[in-house]
Amino acid sequence: MTELSVTQLKEIRTAVMGAAAKAPGYLIGLGILFIVLGMIGIAGQVLFSFVTINVLGAFLIVGGGLQLAHAFKSTGWKSVGIQVVLAILYIVAGLFTWAFPIPALEAITLWLAAIFFITGFLRLISAFQHRHFNEWIWLVLSSAISILMGVLIMNSYPASSLWLPGLLIAIELLLQGWSLLFLGFAARSLTK
Repeated sequence: MTELSVTQLKEIRTAVMGAAAKAPGYLIGLGILFIVLGMIGIAGQVLFSFVTINVLGAFLIVGGGLQLAHAFKSTGWKSVGIQVVLAILYIVAGLFTWAFPIPALEAITLWLAAIFFITGFLRLISAFQHRHFNEWIWLVLSSAISILMGVLIMNSYPASSLWLPGLLIAIELLLQGWSLLFLGFAARSLTK
């Protein structure tokens, strides 16, 4: 196997980073912003949950409105009636989310529990399909954690509906923030 020179390695890293290699400060700044938002979310999980559900409601209403406008402009299209019904459903769901945020959070929490159960079960099946590899135990562990998360969510339901969505979004913001921060540092090292 041939050794790559420092120049070749730098060219490969620059190609992998693409345009991001030219703006490391942007990645670092965005990473710091996401980390700060994630920390705020960790500190105020209930508030974050309510903000999230209101943003979701706004997206549903705007999306439904745009779909409705598109349906009315698409005369002659055979699916106009279906598109109007879907647009109305989006708008109604958005209004429901705004008018009744706690039941909306409860529905999202149930959905999250179902996702953890399903992904855990599917990962377990995948683990047994790969049991011929030494690393298959990590898939089993990952599936057990997902299933356990589903159980924990259901054990504290409906009280978990107030804080869980906000906490998960805050954790996602933290993870994305740290990822962007380190990508920014990697990109900055290419400019030196």
